[in-house]
Amino acid sequence: MLQGANFIIPLIILPYLVRTLGAETFGLVMFAQAFILFFNVIVDFGFSLSGVREVSINRGDHQKLEEIFNAIMTIKLLLIVVSFIIMVGIVVTFERFTNDYILYFITFGWVIGQALFPIWFFQGIEKMKYITIFKVIAQLLSLVAIVVFVNNPNDYLLVPLFNSLGFIAVGVISIIIILKEFKFKLFILKLNVLNNYFKESSHFFLSRAAVSIYTSSNAFVLGLFTNNTMVGYYSIAEKLYIALQALYMPIVNVLYPYISKERNIKLFKKIFKLAIIFNFVLVFGLYFMAPYLVELISGNQIIESIEVFRIFILVAIIVVPSILIGYPFLAALGYKNYANYSVVAGSIFHILGLTLLALTGYINIYTIAVTLFFTELIVLTIRVFGIKKYKLWSVS
Repeated sequence: MLQGANFIIPLIILPYLVRTLGAETFGLVMFAQAFILFFNVIVDFGFSLSGVREVSINRGDHQKLEEIFNAIMTIKLLLIVVSFIIMVGIVVTFERFTNDYILYFITFGWVIGQALFPIWFFQGIEKMKYITIFKVIAQLLSLVAIVVFVNNPNDYLLVPLFNSLGFIAVGVISIIIILKEFKFKLFILKLNVLNNYFKESSHFFLSRAAVSIYTSSNAFVLGLFTNNTMVGYYSIAEKLYIALQALYMPIVNVLYPYISKERNIKLFKKIFKLAIIFNFVLVFGLYFMAPYLVELISGNQIIESIEVFRIFILVAIIVVPSILIGYPFLAALGYKNYANYSVVAGSIFHILGLTLLALTGYINIYTIAVTLFFTELIVLTIRVFGIKKYKLWSVS
């Protein structure tokens, strides 16, 4: 699942931001977001997956659910402190970050908001309406505030500020609703209990960290080796690509807890086939619409963004089936190693690829996008191998 898909800037506000801030300043904001996303992975620690599974399995046990909720929220709060200390250390040490330290501090607020927003709990009890409602509220609040107050490039700090405040507010409200509706009490658990939940989610954390390496790291690496303008061009295409993936996230979010509990492989296969057919038709149309989509967002037909987006469209042909057979299928059926280690293998390949590009001086928006294509191909191949090995697709 693409944890970073809901991050900060909804597609609807993207055209306004790109045109108001300009490619260079927009690229700076995107670079900060890519940097902060690493800390979100640390704070999440895989609970977006392990938490869903635990809640789904124990949804009929009130006492156990209360324990799960308190344990995960406690661990997340501790990880926020650790992450913030690490971030401060990096920002004050390296000049690339020191010059814009306020931007990184403000953007970190989104990590706090995400930690407070227990999406994993709502997914586990299969009450997706709460997730939808809260996300819409957070994004609408930030959208309105951005349109009203962000009027020129000098207002760029307000973008992460409004988004951070929106998600923090929604996170607090969602916790209050959970405590009241489910009659949960907040309490401190013993260290050994917290440690058990921490260890249980460690495998999922490894996979989330690996995914972050070959998704969020791309804009970050571009910012280190090129400039903010190139990050801006790349981010325009990447946001369109993320929006394409986001179309399938509701399917993933619903299927994961359902398949974990019901193990209805026959239904999954039907949904999978329909999704793949739809995806092929969609990407075919998007390939030819790329120039118009980029112009809609940026106001110009930026050649760099158009070509990168077309590479991303090819990546989407691989990514969609890979996402669907990953956690909603392999992990839900108990074969989480293939879902987890496939992205670890992919991230290792991606790191080696980026390292080679850096050493040879070939890092640019095109080579990074092509590297992502082969990375996702490796992930898909490993997951398909897992399905064939255990003959999961032959189950009626």
